[in-house]
Amino acid sequence: MSHGESTANVMQQEIRSSRLRMMCGTAMLSAAAYVLMFLEFPIPMLIPSFIKMDFSELPALLASFAYGPVSGVLVCLIKNLLHLANTHSGGVGELSNFILGAIFVFTAGMVYKKLHSKKGAVLGALIGAILMSAVSVFSNYYLVYPIYTAFMPMEAIIGAYKAIIPAVDGLWQCLIIFNMPFTFVKGLCSVIFTLLIYKPLSPILKGNN
Repeated sequence: MSHGESTANVMQQEIRSSRLRMMCGTAMLSAAAYVLMFLEFPIPMLIPSFIKMDFSELPALLASFAYGPVSGVLVCLIKNLLHLANTHSGGVGELSNFILGAIFVFTAGMVYKKLHSKKGAVLGALIGAILMSAVSVFSNYYLVYPIYTAFMPMEAIIGAYKAIIPAVDGLWQCLIIFNMPFTFVKGLCSVIFTLLIYKPLSPILKGNN
């Protein structure tokens, strides 16, 4: 075997090993995200109780930084497909979670891919959180809430918002005043935790330990 063939074989083995590590890491982070979906909790007096806070985007953000934006989106997809077996919203909640989570982690991963530094990670995650919060208004108004009315009348939905701030008028105001900042803060929490744990976890996720 020539030196060139030996080098090519080594490179192929490294590529296969990298792909296997990415697949295993994505699966592991998907499982972690799925578990975190069950640790959701309401925030009384700040947002209606049918909207819950959870940190299931955290593993997806880790995957996006470690393996690339496609891996992050896959984590969002897998965790929501698994959670369909336990859905209480006919899949509406899972659909919303996937749409917003995918926008968040894909944007963060793409920016980090271009600016491969801590600054790039922070910038990408913040841009992703802003986009996610903005898109949440339109996805909820045109897609999620119209479907959700099969389980809860629109009057009851808006009434839940009015119970917190009686002056809100109509679904647009409810989504802009409540959902948009809530979604941004939710993304921001994932950003903070990711920045705290990504560096020590990175060697494990990438197999460099």
